[in-house]
Parts: sequence; C-alpha cells; structure tokens
Amino acid sequence: MLMNCSSLSSILRAIRHLLCVFLLLSLAALFSSCASTSSPQVSKPGLRKSGNISEGNASWYSVRTNGGTATASGEKFTNNGHTAAHKTLPMGTMVEVTNLVNGSKKILRINDRGPFIAGRIIDIPIGIAKEMDFVGRGVVRVRVEVLEQNKSHASLSSAR
Repeated sequence: MLMNCSSLSSILRAIRHLLCVFLLLSLAALFSSCASTSSPQVSKPGLRKSGNISEGNASWYSVRTNGGTATASGEKFTNNGHTAAHKTLPMGTMVEVTNLVNGSKKILRINDRGPFIAGRIIDIPIGIAKEMDFVGRGVVRVRVEVLEQNKSHASLSSAR
C-alpha cells in the first residue's frame, strides 16, 4: 500500500507533536520533583523527619583509621556502607546528614560510636564522605536530622 506525501507528512507532524508533549511533561515532572517543599518527607520510603536536628562538624573514617572492621554494634564496618558513628543516638537510628557547604545529603544508619574528638558530632565512612565531597577537607559542617518511621508505614509493616 502506497502513501502519498501529504498523509506521510501529517503522520510525521503528529509524531513530532506527541514527542514534544512527552518531552514537556517529562521536564515538568523532573522540575516538580526538584522543587523545595516544607514537607517533612525524605526520599527513603517510610521515613520522615522527626524534628530532632543538630548541627556541628562531621569527619570521615575508614577501615584503616578505624583500626579494623569492628563497629560498636557488632556489624562489620565497610568504607562504603550507608552507616555512621554517633556518640549518643541509639543503634539503628536513621539520620539524614546534610553537608552545609555544598548541600549534598545522605541517609545513614547509626551502627557505631564516635567521633571521639571534641567539636565533632558524627563520623561517616570515607566512601560516603567522597560522595558528599568532603574527603579533602577532612571535616565539614553538617546538619544531622533524626528520621522516624511514618505512622502509616509502621502500621502497614506491623500488619504483615
């Protein structure tokens, strides 16, 4: 079956129009997900900010500087784990750590004790410090926000 040029041209115009609409909708979705909100939601499903916030200095540590792979919780320490050391927060506490110099954020789980140097509030594995871009500085100003489980997510989890 042969198509004439005008019907082929109409089809191509319709496809181009659909692609433009798709592109615009995709960009709108992308930018709306980047928009700042005052909602206490965080990117980890089932967690929200508790309001328990502290600011201070963070440092990084590694298997070498830790003197091995043991943590206070008994878990094996790794240089790239999404974990952290804190002096007082209960083991297993989830926190969102924000680098106040560049705004980068990571959600970490407390599984170790420290840091034991005055003025520091949290120790982060070297791999995470690289991702947050402060290995070269060694120490960086951070905000640590304790996360808690959403009530609706907690009731769903306990119902299973």
